[in-house]
Amino acid sequence: MKKTFHFLGLLTLIISLSLMSCGPSKKLVLSEARVDKLQKDNADKQSQLDNTQSQLNDCNSKVKNLNQSTTSLQNENASVLNDLRALSAESKMTIADQAKRLQTLQNMIQAQKDVMSKLKNSISDALMKYKTDELSVYTKDGNVYVSLQEKLLFKSGSDVVDPKGKEALKSLAQVLNSTKDITVMIEGHTDNVPIKTNLFKDNWDLSTARATSIVRILTKDNGFDSNRITAAGRGEFHPVQPNETTEGRASNRRTEVILSPDLKELYKLLDQ
Repeated sequence: MKKTFHFLGLLTLIISLSLMSCGPSKKLVLSEARVDKLQKDNADKQSQLDNTQSQLNDCNSKVKNLNQSTTSLQNENASVLNDLRALSAESKMTIADQAKRLQTLQNMIQAQKDVMSKLKNSISDALMKYKTDELSVYTKDGNVYVSLQEKLLFKSGSDVVDPKGKEALKSLAQVLNSTKDITVMIEGHTDNVPIKTNLFKDNWDLSTARATSIVRILTKDNGFDSNRITAAGRGEFHPVQPNETTEGRASNRRTEVILSPDLKELYKLLDQ
């Protein structure tokens, strides 16, 4: 009986020690779980913080760029404003003065148009007896053109003006001599058929010689002012018709008298 009692006491002691050893292990597991959760929460918060810091840095960068753009725009606006102020200070013309100047320009341009229109009509009347296949009178780009065909002026390959051509040029000179403030350009043209003679090496030579012959007739024979006239040869390089046909080549063999208004006064007004 006594042995039994001691055995039970010993067993009770062993069980108690076992229970005491199990208790702390459960608490430790719970503590470790809490620590893990805290570390995970802390890591999540740190990630959120890092992301927030990155966004903040990005915003700061955008603000910096915006400030730079604003400063640049302000400098540019200031420069433009200074230019406008300088331009305004340099300009001595009021709005009324500018309007008056514009009206003067318009009046001068209209006057030039009226002069050229009257000149065209006068030349057409003076040369009306000639056929359309001999000459034509028209306006282009503000100029008056008198296009004289080869058959009216010259024999083939020659720069000597025929009597009928001289008569036409005399009638033209009478109109030109009575018209002031115009300049005259004489342009010789040929077809594309090559020419080479003792007098003319090529079509350039022929076209220039023909233009010069007409200049001499207008100035020396009919008194037109030599300071207002120019001779030029353009050879075959400015045709008005294709050179593939006989009619086309005939149209291209021409001499053009180009009458232009004198724009000196207009340019003077523009330079003011």
